[in-house]
Amino acid sequence: MQMLLSLLRWREQANPPMIANIIESFPASAPRDVMSKQVLIVDDEPNVRLAYRLTLEAEGMEVHQADGAAAALDTLSITPIDLAILDLRMPEMDGLELLAEMRNRGHSTPTVIITAYGEIPHAVRAMKLGAIDFLEKPLTPEALREIVGEVFARHIPAALPPRPAADDFGTHFSEAKRLINLQTYGTAWTHLSRALELSPGSPAALNLAGVLFEMQGDHERAGKLYEKAIKSLPGYAPALQNARRLVDFYKSGSSKEPFDLGN
Repeated sequence: MQMLLSLLRWREQANPPMIANIIESFPASAPRDVMSKQVLIVDDEPNVRLAYRLTLEAEGMEVHQADGAAAALDTLSITPIDLAILDLRMPEMDGLELLAEMRNRGHSTPTVIITAYGEIPHAVRAMKLGAIDFLEKPLTPEALREIVGEVFARHIPAALPPRPAADDFGTHFSEAKRLINLQTYGTAWTHLSRALELSPGSPAALNLAGVLFEMQGDHERAGKLYEKAIKSLPGYAPALQNARRLVDFYKSGSSKEPFDLGN
């Protein structure tokens, strides 16, 4: 942990902290295989729901809307939803509470959490509930399309033929992210181990391995993996963010930093 603290101090001295630009430049449209998917948008702001709906309907998706937890749970009980987009802060029941209730009722729907507050409280709990994708408001259509496409790419329906097996870094890394989302940690580690064999010292794989072990409560091993990722590529933002969160927990028992699984 002391090494982690030293690395973070060095980075702050070398490069003063900058506000992260979460919304990046993405392609103009999502992959075609997201078309005809059913998406549930849960947000108490009508204008926000409308903006998301128009963006996703333009991509061929069928969009359902709910202004709160009760309406969302009703929809989930009667409609096979492929993806839920939940606002973090809502009256009566917030996004994480709703996600927990969804899991309690047996809904394993992939979920994206959206926040306007620049932080994800209870980040470990969120990820244990299967929420590994977070976005900040204000959200551009491009960012929304990209995250939706990425989530669908990780969750291919069982009815479809499996993807061809490929023994390359990208395949194993993507599969590990998908399995972490499903909380299948043992198999996720098998894919990450192979990814590291194929690309020793990969900062992305080391960082993701740190997330995997942190989610299982092994903070010491997670910290060492974040350290290795930062040493492998100084300035690697996902590992720096995860290291800050771990140090925050070490110092105060809480953190405003969400998990960053990297790319």
